[in-house]
Amino acid sequence: MWLLFAILSSIFAALTSILAKIGIDGVNSNLATAIRTAVVLVMSWGMVFLTNTQKGIGEISSKSWLFLILSGLATGASWLCYYKALQIGDASKVVPIDKLSVVITLVLAFIFLHEQFTFKSVIGCILIGIGTLFMVV
Repeated sequence: MWLLFAILSSIFAALTSILAKIGIDGVNSNLATAIRTAVVLVMSWGMVFLTNTQKGIGEISSKSWLFLILSGLATGASWLCYYKALQIGDASKVVPIDKLSVVITLVLAFIFLHEQFTFKSVIGCILIGIGTLFMVV
């Protein structure tokens, strides 16, 4: 089931890039990010109440709160930078660079989560890096 959601995520991420590039025309990138974030906020809390999971808020540990807040700050910084890059650059060049996050995630997962690199993951990282270079140069 995780694979289905991962594939859907990639499809929606691709749509996000194209729709954002069209929508950001003539709009300040910070304002555009705020509008996008407001929509995501409403949609996220809508899902919480639709699935009746709001009761779990009190059960969240302080460690989880800290890391979820830090993750939110990282997401916000990512979106602000992404929208600025998308506003002034070509989507076909901005998006591949943004997807280098796959390589960075694998490295950080190795360092902080002690996940193992496999031969396939190393080759994949190299190919993503080379592919990104070919797409943006």
